[in-house]
Amino acid sequence: MTDRWATFDCYGTLIDWMGGIRFTLARLWPDADPDALLARYHAIEPVVQEGRGIPYRTVLAEALTKLAAEEALALPAGERAALADSLPAWPVFPEVPATLTELRDRGWRLAILSNTDPAFLEASLTAIGVPVDERVVASEIGSYKPAFGHWEAFFTRTGADRRRHVHVAASLFHDVQPCAALGLPCVWINREAETSDLPRAGELADLTGLPGTLEALVPTGDG
Repeated sequence: MTDRWATFDCYGTLIDWMGGIRFTLARLWPDADPDALLARYHAIEPVVQEGRGIPYRTVLAEALTKLAAEEALALPAGERAALADSLPAWPVFPEVPATLTELRDRGWRLAILSNTDPAFLEASLTAIGVPVDERVVASEIGSYKPAFGHWEAFFTRTGADRRRHVHVAASLFHDVQPCAALGLPCVWINREAETSDLPRAGELADLTGLPGTLEALVPTGDG
């Protein structure tokens, strides 16, 4: 019987990407609306990433600089790397360590497919405290999701059986949509209470019920 694999996006799914960025934007510009800045940043970052294999540290710096320019905000001296410097301290969602531990105890192999750099991901996984079996990061493969490179690299590296694999992610744009295009099952972690018509294998508000959901999609004896 082949292994069962669960792949995960990291930032937004396991790590509080939105909260981490919002906190930094509020620190840089305390008189601006942090939620409006966050929404604009959320639109800028994919444009900076598209078609490029630059390090995520560079993406963060360029996107922050572009945000400041578009919003006519002065970026304080020495703060171009503010988001990159803050990333290792972005908080882990509280249910994540126990959920990932339970999945490992049930025999699932875990992989992270992340739009980031190895050092950033290492810091976040250290904070989570649960080992994973594979990591695919954008700066190593030369592309950012929603491009298909992360999934292609994962299957090439692991030889995972696609019938015994499920992806888990919070982003419709970066993960759910490309999984639908690839015909891969994806459990959407809908932390922001969004709505979508995109096909997915399941939908949860957080990771608390994930082990049962994955067991239903790929039972132990299946395959």
